[in-house]
Amino acid sequence: MSYDKVEVPEEGEAIEFDGESLSVPDNPIIPIIYGDGIGVDVAPAAQNVLEAAANATGHDISWMRVYAGERAQEEYGEGTHLPDDTVSAFEEFHVGIKGPLTTPVGAGFRSLNVALRKELDLYANVRPTYHLDGVPSPVKNPEQMDMVSFRENTEDVYAGIEWEAGTDEVQEVREFVEQEMGFDETIHDGPVGIGIKPITEFGTKRLVRRAIDYAIEHDRDSVTLVHKGNIMKFTEGAFRDWGYEVAREEYGENVITEDTLWEERDGEAPEDAVVVNDRIADNMLQQILTRTDEYDILALPNLNGDYLSDACGAQIGGLGIAPGANFGEGRCLAEPVHGSAPKYAGQDKVNPSAMILSGRLMLEYLGWDEAADLVRDAVEETISSKQVTYDIHRQIEGGEKVATSEFAEAIVENIEQLA
Repeated sequence: MSYDKVEVPEEGEAIEFDGESLSVPDNPIIPIIYGDGIGVDVAPAAQNVLEAAANATGHDISWMRVYAGERAQEEYGEGTHLPDDTVSAFEEFHVGIKGPLTTPVGAGFRSLNVALRKELDLYANVRPTYHLDGVPSPVKNPEQMDMVSFRENTEDVYAGIEWEAGTDEVQEVREFVEQEMGFDETIHDGPVGIGIKPITEFGTKRLVRRAIDYAIEHDRDSVTLVHKGNIMKFTEGAFRDWGYEVAREEYGENVITEDTLWEERDGEAPEDAVVVNDRIADNMLQQILTRTDEYDILALPNLNGDYLSDACGAQIGGLGIAPGANFGEGRCLAEPVHGSAPKYAGQDKVNPSAMILSGRLMLEYLGWDEAADLVRDAVEETISSKQVTYDIHRQIEGGEKVATSEFAEAIVENIEQLA
């Protein structure tokens, strides 16, 4: 594949995907987007840590710098936010990582994060949420939080089907809804914006399969379908029903639904079986606070997944710590959950933990579990020793406040000691 303004590393090798599994060389080519704002600080820090963990376990990474957002416009010209080079690189090499990208509210281009996920069909946004020793938290027992959110990444509000108030298009939709469909007393008078949220059987089932497969592979006890089906019966209610269909029809005795558990087994689950249940989204927001340790894996439509995963992240210290990654068939694009924080860009002060731990998910996807464990352990060791960036330092007593790059160097030193 040819590229316009980026170079493919000569020393690296491509990851291959045969439709079922990855073939990963010891020195894979990994595309990386630094991103906007603080991306210029956290992305190099993450590179250093991930490369150190790879090297410590007999691997190497050949980084391939690609562009999106503001830097893409500098390289490719005004108006080019997501170059073909970038999409092609992730398509060819299957696995990559990116920093935060700025998305304007209101007018302007749509989210580049969403665009990348759609272009690459990265249908599962996966966010593990776990507490690291030494990270300040607003809750008493943050160690109880150990959930993994599987957020559907292509439908619901991410489908982007909406019409702006005052346009001919929105008037057409309104007239159709009121006159043809009979909802003539539903919309208030005056200007109105209208959106449609599609939730399909296909999109739901492939997400729920991935969540259940993860639960089985990682010896988790439950998968919870989180929805607002009591009100949105034919979209989020359908998400719930289709999720249960997957559990009942495709997994045999490995998976049991909550109703069957109580109707036939008096609440006693078979050994090693995954229990699939469901919760209403607003109730689940309180459950993650009041019954934190009762939940393992959450499977959610897009918007619910956004709210719930951020709320989970708050319990373990905030989005500066929370990792994430997007998965499709034979693809992984790791990315931190936090935004681009442009006012701190280039100051070498922000916390790179979220991007580093997102890279840990990428290492796991490569099958480099030993390297992934080193990353987590070294990050935790660094924070618990109170070598921390300003955001954590201001919340603790004592400790050493370090720059972004110095924090990454301390993690690398701990990787070398732990390896």
